[in-house]
Amino acid sequence: MTTRSSSLNREIVRLAVPALGALIAEPAFLMIDAALVGHLGTVPLAGLGIAGAVLQTFVGLMVFLAYSTTPAVARKFGAGKPGDAVSVGIDGMWLALGLGAVLAAAGALLSPWLVSLFGASDAVAEQANTYLVISVWGLPAMLIVFAATGLLRGMQDTMTALWIAGLGFAANAALNVLFIYGLGWGIAGSAVGTVLAQWGMVAAYVVVVGRLARTHSASVRAQREGIRGSARSGGWMFLRTLSLRIALLATVAVATGIGTDELAGWQIVFTIFSAAAFALDALAIAAQALIGKSLGAGDVDDAKHVLARTVAWGTWFGVLVGGLLAALSGVIGLVFTGDPAVAALIQPAMLVLAIAQPIAGIVFVLDGVLIGAGDARYLAIAGGLNLVPFLPALWIVAATGVDGTVGLIWLAVAFFGVYLIARLITLGARIRTGRWITAGA
Repeated sequence: MTTRSSSLNREIVRLAVPALGALIAEPAFLMIDAALVGHLGTVPLAGLGIAGAVLQTFVGLMVFLAYSTTPAVARKFGAGKPGDAVSVGIDGMWLALGLGAVLAAAGALLSPWLVSLFGASDAVAEQANTYLVISVWGLPAMLIVFAATGLLRGMQDTMTALWIAGLGFAANAALNVLFIYGLGWGIAGSAVGTVLAQWGMVAAYVVVVGRLARTHSASVRAQREGIRGSARSGGWMFLRTLSLRIALLATVAVATGIGTDELAGWQIVFTIFSAAAFALDALAIAAQALIGKSLGAGDVDDAKHVLARTVAWGTWFGVLVGGLLAALSGVIGLVFTGDPAVAALIQPAMLVLAIAQPIAGIVFVLDGVLIGAGDARYLAIAGGLNLVPFLPALWIVAATGVDGTVGLIWLAVAFFGVYLIARLITLGARIRTGRWITAGA
């Protein structure tokens, strides 16, 4: 048993560590854009902020392409059908191309209207529209990257995705410098550089996936039934992701109503939560790949062993991160703003976040386990159920009119307490029933 656990621990690390690197590289695209555009002035930077919010919403809602492709590929791979596994992943890439093309066309057409929703000044709106009209043509590339990443994860390979993400990040930085400053294209140069880097990543994935297809005699042509299957599974995952976005946006809306200082404080607290979530997401990705492979091979005992080990990893990581956040809770505000008043404002909310980390660790892993098992329909239903106690809790925070430190504490309790616990209950209940266990390809 000890040897089996040690071997599984190594597999978790082998998959999770490169996955973490690739996850960090994704938001780094916008970070490098912001750093370079920021030197052009506050107006272009504000425009980038608006365009980035629109793009991140599109991309965030489409992340289901990776999460639906991974378990489908992993099951075929675990069942000893690598050719079918690659074909399923390629169908996911074709679906991503189609969805991305529609989103790009719609985004380019609706860009002025989308920007106008933010109520920015004419100068800022012009910069935002310039960036957005160009950047939406990178959406098909990003969605193909999601699906291709899911394919490789299902094939138990997270290292290749890390290399491609790293090279894409480096290319993005170099092209941005060239176009923004070398050619003097301003914010438009940033958009062009990012789009080219994104399509460069697609080219790299096409080479890698093409080699896999040749190795395993898989068809690279779009298969109608395969695309339909990806769309069905992806539809449920889209609803699950939509419920998460609703929770996030509703929380920001309440924070905005509490006050400007509180909104800024919540942004810091949530940024720290998001940073910790990268590592938990990496564990969830490892769980997706390993659970899908085990169930595809018909090894239910192994799937249960993966569940136990990944939950243990998530719990202990949550304890460690929670302890670290608690220790640093008094200085994190100073690191972000240098303002002692802000540091004092957010410290109690940071302590709530720290206490919730072990729960977050379990929730993220259980989410990954059910994704890996292909239990997308239940995840979509659970996502809606989780909002039932959470949205009223947010309404109470808003209705009571609490502000300052107390307002942030109750906002943190609503999100890191009510919402996370609701997710823990719905996911845990499904795990206990065992209905998520369906063996076979």
